[in-house]
This record gives sequence, C-alpha cells and structure tokens, in this order.
Amino acid sequence: MSIFKLLFGGFSKNPHVTVLSREDYKAQLSKEKVQLVDVRTPAEYKTGHIKGAVNIDYFQSRNFKEAFTNFNTEEPIYIYCRSGNRSRKAANLLSKLGFTKIYDLQGGILNWK
Repeated sequence: MSIFKLLFGGFSKNPHVTVLSREDYKAQLSKEKVQLVDVRTPAEYKTGHIKGAVNIDYFQSRNFKEAFTNFNTEEPIYIYCRSGNRSRKAANLLSKLGFTKIYDLQGGILNWK
C-alpha cells in the first residue's frame, strides 16, 4: 500500500464537488440568485455570514439531510463553513443526496473576510 493511501485513506476526488477560490466564489455569487448554505452552527452564523446564506448546521446530522429536501438538486449549490473542513464533508453528503453541482468555498468564511 502506498504512503499516500496510508496517510489519506486513498480518497478519490468527488466529481460533483468543486472547491472555488474566494475570488471565483464571489464572482459566481454575484451572477445570479443561488442556493447558498452556511453549514456552521447557529452561534457561528450569528457572528457573521455571507449575505443571502441559509444556515443549516452540519452537526445536526438528524436534521441536516432533511433540511435539504426543499433545495433543487438540479441547480448548483454553494456551501461554506468556518475553514473548509465541515463544508467538504457536507459536500460529499450532498453528493449522496443527489446534488451534482456543489461549490465549496476554499478556506471557508475565514478566507472570505
């Protein structure tokens, strides 16, 4: 087994998830009304969020999947968290829920400011 697989578990890149730089993310959000989700906790969300973002707490796993039932899986969805870790996990979960165009903010909200 290669050292890469030992260290990283041999993860393959999810073809439905694109990590965007802050500049590209901002450019995409400015084009049109988008499905924008902040996956941080409500307390984190209250400290500041991207305008128009809906807060769906990733840690509320029971309700997290259900919260996306009203979203359109055919439309792109933009997600972010604090640093990029939770949103990466959330993106993979959204892919399993049928979303095919998932855009994640590189570095999370820390990179946005």
